Amino acid sequence: MIIHERGCVYNFNFHLVFVTKYRKEVFDSPEKVGEMKELLQKRAAMSDIDIQQMEVMPDHVHLLISFSPKQRPVDVVKGLKGWTARKWFELHPETKQMLWGGHLWSPSYFMSTLGDMSKEVVKNYIASQYTAAMKKQQNGKYGELERRRRNRN
Repeated sequence: MIIHERGCVYNFNFHLVFVTKYRKEVFDSPEKVGEMKELLQKRAAMSDIDIQQMEVMPDHVHLLISFSPKQRPVDVVKGLKGWTARKWFELHPETKQMLWGGHLWSPSYFMSTLGDMSKEVVKNYIASQYTAAMKKQQNGKYGELERRRRNRN
């Protein structure tokens, strides 16, 4: 979905996966799954993150998210993981006992970008921009570059 903001238009979509520390099955009931989903939604709303799809598994979380290019992905992840861990331990202090060291989440995560267009489509679009600009401006800088290119061939 294309989002219009002051100063930018973007279509960033990310698949984010993070796991519990030691892959412990912390979210082992529908109630706990629901509580974690609610915490993730609250934090996302506070940080202008759009959660498009979410699944909380017993030992990990999958999110399809979108956020402004003004935010750094690492900060988004830190915010989601840190805040939800603090709130989770307030709701379920007994969880700390099953996680040595008292950390809910593993420090690592997986994040990949998604888009409406494939890499090949974007590469072709970018390549076509040079050709389109040359056609508009046969004289001047682009015209000179085109003449040099033709002379090489």
